[in-house]
Amino acid sequence: MRTDFFVIGCLLTLAACAPEPRVQTFTPPYPERLSEWQLFSAQQAPRLAPGVEPYQLNQPLFSDYAHKLRTLYLPPGGQAEYDPDEAFQFPAGTVVSKTFFYFTSQDHETMALSASWDGHPDTIADRPTRRIETRLLVKQADHWDALPYIWQGDDAYLAITGGLLKLETSEGPINYLVPSRNQCASCHATNHTTGQILPIGLKARHLNRPGVADTQNQLTAWHRSGRLAGLPASRDVPRSATMAAGEDLDHQARSYLDINCGHCHNRHGAADTSGLLLDLKDHPLRAMGACKPPIAAGRGSGGRFYSIVPGEPEASILSFRMASTDPGAMMPELGRTLVHTEGVALIDAWIRSLSGQCL
Repeated sequence: MRTDFFVIGCLLTLAACAPEPRVQTFTPPYPERLSEWQLFSAQQAPRLAPGVEPYQLNQPLFSDYAHKLRTLYLPPGGQAEYDPDEAFQFPAGTVVSKTFFYFTSQDHETMALSASWDGHPDTIADRPTRRIETRLLVKQADHWDALPYIWQGDDAYLAITGGLLKLETSEGPINYLVPSRNQCASCHATNHTTGQILPIGLKARHLNRPGVADTQNQLTAWHRSGRLAGLPASRDVPRSATMAAGEDLDHQARSYLDINCGHCHNRHGAADTSGLLLDLKDHPLRAMGACKPPIAAGRGSGGRFYSIVPGEPEASILSFRMASTDPGAMMPELGRTLVHTEGVALIDAWIRSLSGQCL
C-alpha cells in the first residue's frame, strides 16, 4: 500500500518558490490525473489555486469519519445564483471538489477516526495525513458531471468504476468504498424523474455559517466578492443546525436526516415511493415516519413495525437501519461501512423526545 502525506518542513522554502497553480477546466474526455485540473498543489501542503475557495457545511454527510476538504471554483466573472431551498445555479466552468482524508498515527498507516480538524487547509500541513479520494462535480453548459479520483502517491487518478480500499483504522480494518461515477449520480440525482446531477451541499441552509478562514458568514463573503447573486437579508436565509451542544434537538435531528438522507427521501427523490420524507422541510412527523409502517417489509425492518415509534428508538426502523452495517438493511446504502455513533445517538435522543402512541 502506498501512503501519502501533506508534508511541510524543509519543503516549505521550495513550495514558496513554486509557481501558483492555475485552474484548468475540461470537457470530456476528462484527464486521468487530478493534478491536470490544477485546483491545488498536491505534493506539499494543499496550496489552493487562485479562485479556489474552501468552504464548510453546517452538518456534513457522514463518510466513515473521513475529513473532507471542500473547495469551490467559479470561472472568472462567474456568479452563483441564490436559491432559498435548492442547490444554487452555477455557471459553466464551475468545479466543486471534495477531498477525503484521514489523519494518521506515527506509523503513517493507521487512520485516526477520532481526530479533529477545523476545516482549513493550512492546519493540516504539519500533521501526518493520508488522502483517499477526491470527487469532482464539473459544470458543463447544460449538466453536471461527477468524477471520482483515487489517490496514489502524490497524485489521484480517474476511477470511473470506483474502488474498494482496505484501510487500517484506530477501530480496526475497514473496506472503504470509493463510489463509481454511476453511484455518485445515484445520490446527486436528487430528482429521480429528471435524473439530473446536482450538488447536495451547496444549498443556502447548509452554507449559512462562518467561513473556513474567518468568522464572516460564507454566503455574505461570497455575495460581497461578487461570487453570489440574489442573497437576501440574513434573517431570511434558512440555516440547518450543527451537532454542537446548545442547538435545538428537533432542528438538529431534522438537519442530520436532511443532509444524510434527504437527497433520496424527498418528494422527487429516488426513495419517493417509500413515503418517507426526510429533507429539511416542515413535514409532519407522520411523513417522517412516526407510526408509519414500511412500504416493503423484510430484513430492512429488523422485525419492527414502524419507521419511528415515539419515545422508543429501539422499536424504530429508522434507528435500526442507521445502526446496522448489514448491506441489506443499513441506511444510507452508500457512503459508509461504519456506524456513525454520534448520529445514531442524536436520532435516538430525538425519537425519545417525541410523544404519542402507535395503535
